[in-house]
Amino acid sequence: MPMTGLQRSYTLWAPFYNKMVATPTRLARQRSLAQLGQPRPEGPILLCGIGSGLDIPYLPKGYNYVGIDITWAMLRQAQRAIHNQDNLILHQGDVMQLPYPDHGFQFVIMHFILAVVPQPQRVLDEAIRVLKPGGKILILDKFLQPKQWAPLRRWLSPWLGKIATRTDVVFEELSHPNLILLNNSPALARGWFRQILLYKPPQ
Repeated sequence: MPMTGLQRSYTLWAPFYNKMVATPTRLARQRSLAQLGQPRPEGPILLCGIGSGLDIPYLPKGYNYVGIDITWAMLRQAQRAIHNQDNLILHQGDVMQLPYPDHGFQFVIMHFILAVVPQPQRVLDEAIRVLKPGGKILILDKFLQPKQWAPLRRWLSPWLGKIATRTDVVFEELSHPNLILLNNSPALARGWFRQILLYKPPQ
C-alpha cells in the first residue's frame, strides 16, 4: 500500500520528533494519563496514534497496553521506548479503521491524533466502537473553541494538515452520542490544547 502524505511527512519527522515535542507536552501527558488511576481487570488500554511513544514513560504499571500508529518510522521510535516491558504491544494500522473488535478496551488514549488525521470524526467513531461500556476516552489535543475566529489558524490548516497537523478542528463539532463529557479543561497554550475525558455508560 503506498504511503499517504502524512505518512511520508511523519517518516521524515520521526528522527527528531521527540526533541521538538517531548518537553513542551510532558506535563500535559502526565496529567492526562493520571486519569487512568489504579489498574483494573476489565481489559487492555488502547493508545490510538501512539506515534513515537512519548506517552510510554508515564503509563501506569499493572495495565496491558496496545499501541497503534500508521507510520512505521514512528513505531520504531516507540519500540525503543518500550525497553524490556512486556505489557505493551505495537501494531501498524489506520486509526480511522481500527483492526479490533467492538468493546475490546477499557480505556482509549487519544493524544495528539484527532487534529492530525484528515477525518477526526471517523477516528472518534472508531474509538467509541472499540471502547467497552463503562470505559473512558482520554483526549489531549489542540482545538478551536466553538465560533472562535482564529483566521490565521483556519487559513494555515489546509496546508499544515497535509504535512503535520490541522489547526482548525473544533471538538464541539464532533459527534459523540451517548457519551458523557466528564472533563474539558485547558492543558497548554492558553487553552488551545485541551484535556478531554469522555465516559461510555453501561448499556
